[in-house]
Amino acid sequence: MTPRGTTATFRAAVATTTDYSYLEFERPLVDLERSIAELRRASGEAADSGTGAELAERLADRERALSDLTDAIFSRLTIWQRVQLSRHPKRPFALDYIERVFGDFVELHGDRHFGDDAAIVGGLCQLDGAPLVVIGTQKGRGTKDNMLRNFGMPRPEGYRKARRLFELAERFHLPIVTLIDTPGAYPGLDAEERGQAEAIAVNLEVMARLRVPMVAVIIGEGGSGGALALAVANRVLMLEYAVYSVISPEGCASILWKDGAKAETAAEALRITAPELRDLGIVEEIIPEAKGAAHRDVDLTANNLRETLRRHLRELLAQTPDQWVKGRYERFRKLGPVAERGNGNGAA
Repeated sequence: MTPRGTTATFRAAVATTTDYSYLEFERPLVDLERSIAELRRASGEAADSGTGAELAERLADRERALSDLTDAIFSRLTIWQRVQLSRHPKRPFALDYIERVFGDFVELHGDRHFGDDAAIVGGLCQLDGAPLVVIGTQKGRGTKDNMLRNFGMPRPEGYRKARRLFELAERFHLPIVTLIDTPGAYPGLDAEERGQAEAIAVNLEVMARLRVPMVAVIIGEGGSGGALALAVANRVLMLEYAVYSVISPEGCASILWKDGAKAETAAEALRITAPELRDLGIVEEIIPEAKGAAHRDVDLTANNLRETLRRHLRELLAQTPDQWVKGRYERFRKLGPVAERGNGNGAA
């Protein structure tokens, strides 16, 4: 069994590999959290003195204030703030969830054509003792890791590795789970020379005909065809503060207004947040994150992910291979209906 980390060890890993700060709207929360940490230290040192009870009361007051302030801030997030949360440098990545949700993970490498792309990780694992294949896009922490993972932007060999794992899962009749967190496929010259578009297109074709059940989860950014290359699934789920879009807000702004600074305006128009996409029927379900987003309690968020995956996989495994293929086809055929408003005379 793969040892599972904890939120404390996750935060320690983030702290030792990065020097990231917080988002601007998180500043009041960070200030309170620092104050609470100092009070905890002081209360531990004064446990045997007469001031211990007073410090414990002050600590309880601050913790209640933190809970109330978190509720207040996160109840009125703008679309752009949700985009920022999906990219939060302390946000858990695919391997953080794989470590906590699945057991006995054995990572498989390489596409058997060119090389191994560390921006996509995947392999065999188990959930509640049942074997399956998990594949995810992986970002890095710190400069060295980000260079290794190419900032979560896969090259063609990454998508071909994913295709190899899709076909492996089908050969052994194993369900597939994908965890998606990418700004998009890598647009560099070397990727284009090695057939980036073809690699993504073949993945779409392979996923469409897979005779095994597949669940895709957007855990952070779901950017463009780079995300869709792992997301032609029977069920597509999203974490609460993830985003999923055909183009990044910055890319949309540069195309429409020739000004990347209008990214916030573009984000409002694109309808890329989990609640909007659920209402549009693009995703089936939103998975709740911990209060204050996943990076504040990765264990709780991972537990929510595990329970949701259990339910969807249980429902899908009650179906037949023909139903999996047909259901996947019908799911994507019905996306994007357009309804025109009438002209006032009852005509559409």
